[in-house]
Amino acid sequence: MGVSGAGKTTVGLALADRLGFRFVEADDLHPPRNRAMLAQGRPLSDQDRFPWLRAVGERLAAPGVVVSCSALARTYRNVLKAHAPDLVSVHLAVSPEVAAERLAEREGHFASPAILDGQFVTLEPLAPEERGLTLDATAPVEAIVEEIGAALARGLEPSPGADAL
Repeated sequence: MGVSGAGKTTVGLALADRLGFRFVEADDLHPPRNRAMLAQGRPLSDQDRFPWLRAVGERLAAPGVVVSCSALARTYRNVLKAHAPDLVSVHLAVSPEVAAERLAEREGHFASPAILDGQFVTLEPLAPEERGLTLDATAPVEAIVEEIGAALARGLEPSPGADAL
């Protein structure tokens, strides 16, 4: 989880590979209307967002899945947890400056960099009672994946059939 440019897809793909899990990119589940709004730099309302989050949650209900999803607010993560109670969230924390630099270099993504400021306003870091961890998204991908693996081994181990976000 995290804002645009945090590296969710890159880390998610590497983590899924390490765990032998299937990878799902939540952005691919957005309906055309949401994609058009995001491409225009218009933020989604909760009315736009919740059906998409339920679709993401349905993917998380299957065993052995790593999903990259913004899941910026705790309310949004709760929608996902309703489908996947054993959800383990990894917040890839990044500064607004680094995220903006990364988005300026990114090609081929439908979401406009104009949504970034609003994402930082919406972002609610993981609460202590949420199952997960927060990592520095500027670390090398291999180091992030190693840290996630070590955290899982220390006790964030998902129960059988659990998934990672």
